[in-house]
Amino acid sequence: MRRRDWLMANAALPLAARAAQNAGPGPTNLVVSSANGLKACAKAMEVLKAGGDTLDAVVAGVTLVEDDPNDTSVGYGGLPNEEGVVELDASVMHGPTRRAGSVAAVRNIKNVAKLAKLVMEQTDHIMLVGEGALRFARAWGFEETNLLTERARMAWIAWKQSLRDREGNNNWTDGLDSPAALQAAERLKKLFPSASDELIAWALDVAAHPPTGTINCLALNARGEISGVTTTSGLAWKIPGRVGDSPIIGAGLYVDQDVGAAGSTGRGEENIRIAGAHTIVELMRQGMTPREACLEALRRIARNFRNNTELLNRFDINFYALRRDGLYGAASLWDGRMRRGYWADSQFAVNDGSGESRLEKCAHLLERKRG
Repeated sequence: MRRRDWLMANAALPLAARAAQNAGPGPTNLVVSSANGLKACAKAMEVLKAGGDTLDAVVAGVTLVEDDPNDTSVGYGGLPNEEGVVELDASVMHGPTRRAGSVAAVRNIKNVAKLAKLVMEQTDHIMLVGEGALRFARAWGFEETNLLTERARMAWIAWKQSLRDREGNNNWTDGLDSPAALQAAERLKKLFPSASDELIAWALDVAAHPPTGTINCLALNARGEISGVTTTSGLAWKIPGRVGDSPIIGAGLYVDQDVGAAGSTGRGEENIRIAGAHTIVELMRQGMTPREACLEALRRIARNFRNNTELLNRFDINFYALRRDGLYGAASLWDGRMRRGYWADSQFAVNDGSGESRLEKCAHLLERKRG
């Protein structure tokens, strides 16, 4: 062996060793989702085991959540904009055909993941928005429905009342029932007498801490085919027409059949600024594990705030990644959060076909003080 060939071969050894160490189990039926996707993962796995397409699997999974009126993160029952109107966004990507579709600011259509898939399949466009997306849905026979449930409306009313408490006025009332005379929970109970104390507490909590309800779901099959979907009702109490990262290809979702897939939940504006899902897939292409790639994306978000933890503490964001060889991972900006006196770890959902969907702990970039 020539000396030059020997040097090149030995220089490649560390890279080869790292690749072997980071190798996944190989193509297999596997579904990864945000923590609110336990049911979605289970349904998607059913489709995969029956030989179904990976995109059909994830769309079927999230449709269960979109149909659930008790889930306020997506679809029917999602939390509304500042005018009390629910607006939904979604995107899909199909690895085998390398195609994508998305919809944004859609009203009155609960299954926007299916609608995004239809945009991909039946048009040469990528994204339809607002009234155009609604007309497209009507043309394809989607049923229109009022997406605002009583549960979500109560939370919106609680938010409206909180504005009065902060500003000292509200055009909806005469101002005689001041916060000192009638506390927020009592006012809400008066308006919704059948609501439980637990539900009242939840409504007040989401009014004070507007959630960015979203579900991301990624699936791989034994043939190595991979697809993904992200669907959301967006930031609660948003300005009408606001669109976050979920329907934006490369931000809320990205799939490359040669490498893998990634998606996000949380503050969409920060994800858009780093093209998070695309960034993660490219980092995996360069040899990073899904976990490492998710953490690196979070570092880029932190860098945009000069790593100022006081500013970063104002929001949450999570990334999920699935590589074509079956290796997966997730990471959150923070290790968890305290809500209504309870600490919740940052988690994500997984179903590997061996049993029920399970929650696993996310890696994290920063740690919050508890208590």
